[in-house]
Amino acid sequence: MIASLHVPVLFEEVLNFLNVRRGGIYADATLGLAGHTSGIARRLGPNGTLHCFDRDPDAMKLAKERLEHLAAELKATMPKVEFHARAFSEAGQVIAPGTLDGILADFGVSSLQLDTPHRGFSFRHDGPLDMRMNPNVGVSAEQVVNQIDENELADLIYEFGEERSSRRIARAIVRARPITTTGELARVVAAAAPAMKGEKIHPATKTFQALRIYVNDELGEIRSLLASAPSLLKPSGRLAVISFHSLEDRLVKDDFRERSRTGEYGILTKKPVTATEDEMERNPRARSAKLRVVEKK
Repeated sequence: MIASLHVPVLFEEVLNFLNVRRGGIYADATLGLAGHTSGIARRLGPNGTLHCFDRDPDAMKLAKERLEHLAAELKATMPKVEFHARAFSEAGQVIAPGTLDGILADFGVSSLQLDTPHRGFSFRHDGPLDMRMNPNVGVSAEQVVNQIDENELADLIYEFGEERSSRRIARAIVRARPITTTGELARVVAAAAPAMKGEKIHPATKTFQALRIYVNDELGEIRSLLASAPSLLKPSGRLAVISFHSLEDRLVKDDFRERSRTGEYGILTKKPVTATEDEMERNPRARSAKLRVVEKK
């Protein structure tokens, strides 16, 4: 079962910085496969409440199963869990203002999404080009790749993938249309912009990142969460955010710095917390993770 293999990054660091209070009210904005969620639930106790958000129906199903097993283990000490099958940008629509003791957001793509070929998130497994967090809503990566014009495609690959060869890649994609699978797209990108000598990442990595961010409006979602978090938190409530690439981390860093300047937040992590060498050896995904935490004043 994928959920049992899922390893949450910076697990102990997250729990320590959130300073989970027994009987408190917390929100996991990115439920995923409930790795961090399970740790929070163990500390909350029977009078606590945990709000869980995820727009991915597959992740929600597996997370519910995992938390059912946890409830069977904890029995009377299991906190109340409320599931919200929606984007975390909508948290303000279902949570009352000033009620949360803490919010966690882990912006990484889950192992479920990356390792399930039909979801189309990864070039490591050939599958249909989809990439939608909720496969029932919105425009797929296949539609983007095959329908938007070359200039717009190049712009989004450059903006969201920070890919210097975006023009060349967009031109190659347009010439190769129609492209329907992750394998096809990866081959087209690699041919257009082959890896430099000594480069460790696959040449299609940044293009896939760009398409995923665009399809799911990931940066817009993050901006919405950062904007609503202060109104949802109680005084002394904490917001912990894990980002995995510079675009995400820049949004978080700038928001925290500005709200600290105006006296809304106190910053608890002057520098982002990163994984130990031991964790990176056990979980290579943790190498790019950065944890930033603030406390509402």
